[in-house]
Amino acid sequence: MKQLLLNAQITNEGKTFFGSVLIDGERIAAIYQGIMPLTKIPEEARNAQIENCEGLWLFPGVIDDQVHFRDPGLTHKGDIESESRAAIAGGVTSFMDMPNTNPATTSYDALMWKRDHAHEVSWANYAFFVGGTNSNADSLFSLDPKIIPGIKLFLGASTGNMLVDRREAVETFFAESPHLIAIHSESEEIIRRNRALYVERYGEDPPITCHPLIRSDEACYRCTSEALDRATKYGTRLHVLHLSTAREVALFRHDLPLKEKHITSEVCVHHLWFTDQDYARLGTRIKWNPAIKTEADRQALRQGLIDGALDIVATDHAPHLWQEKEGGALKAASGGPLVQYSLLVMLQLADQGLWSRELVGDKMCHRPSDLFSLQERGYIRPGYYADLVLINPRENTEVNKEGIVSRCGWSPFEGYSFHHSVESTYVNGQRAYHKGIFEARPSVKPLSFNR
Repeated sequence: MKQLLLNAQITNEGKTFFGSVLIDGERIAAIYQGIMPLTKIPEEARNAQIENCEGLWLFPGVIDDQVHFRDPGLTHKGDIESESRAAIAGGVTSFMDMPNTNPATTSYDALMWKRDHAHEVSWANYAFFVGGTNSNADSLFSLDPKIIPGIKLFLGASTGNMLVDRREAVETFFAESPHLIAIHSESEEIIRRNRALYVERYGEDPPITCHPLIRSDEACYRCTSEALDRATKYGTRLHVLHLSTAREVALFRHDLPLKEKHITSEVCVHHLWFTDQDYARLGTRIKWNPAIKTEADRQALRQGLIDGALDIVATDHAPHLWQEKEGGALKAASGGPLVQYSLLVMLQLADQGLWSRELVGDKMCHRPSDLFSLQERGYIRPGYYADLVLINPRENTEVNKEGIVSRCGWSPFEGYSFHHSVESTYVNGQRAYHKGIFEARPSVKPLSFNR
């Protein structure tokens, strides 16, 4: 079936222009620049179903390289079906899921279970990181690089108890991995020392305001700087996840094009939006690992995104039930749902003058595709998969419990009104979401990596 998205404002490859996009089956067939009157529709689009997109913005579908969809084993919080629905409600058409599930994704069999399960239930295209442990390097090195985004190493303990803390194991991954290595970077030694200090001062569960002091600036900087030194020594293809400090941003080069970098970085929307001043108001709603830190850190992250030190934007979407978020800096679970609102966050910050629409498309669509060498996704180009999102810039999105799609049923943005809404999301040419309604589950695909 052919579909014509007629007369949208298209943001793609550094430009915004009026135009139309012809979809033929799963793929983009043509892009037409300029306003197209109905009387001037070209021959190849005459029989297409027409979607009037006047006044709407069209972006490539967002690619989120860091989500925790909790499947298998933690599905009371969310699962691939529920959280991929939240993803497409937010314009995210492809996701890369992390391995700290139960059982953890640390083997070929666990990886294939996730892929097979996602094929049956997901509403978005999918890929799965495998998790490194102290003893599984050799088995992961033999995996097909075309089917995994990379190997995830937890160099600081977080949800799932997958800490890699044997020095020889870390050295093996950095020195010998044929795959991209993605790291959660916090120094466990510094965190343990800080934890003991604040427990002595406040008792077994210090207040949430202690969280960024326990999981401190120094814990992040120390681990990240050591990882970069190691990657430089071995030539490792290293990707550092969820940077949270100004000191870390200063470690990354902004003077190289992405294709020339072997060390890349990610920043998440919560670190771009919140600061430690928000703990007093929002409490554990904004408890993540790494912790949200100071205004100076937030400003450095924002500037790093603009100048190219930071390469892509993701969410670290990690739902927990609200009762699991009860407690303080140590007892409350770390993580929260973000994937439904990440694109709206970035567009809101663009509205505030921090950056352009074109940067949003670049950091959330184009560069994730390029960084991971994705096949035919992340751009609006003829021949590429028709993963697309239409934004209504004239309709606000009020964040309330009735509209939250994630199974956990809460959001750190509750009570906030974004200035835009997701009108429609197309996955492989199928309109899967439209004006708050989930239509037929699309024919989703595993992401393929050109390696």
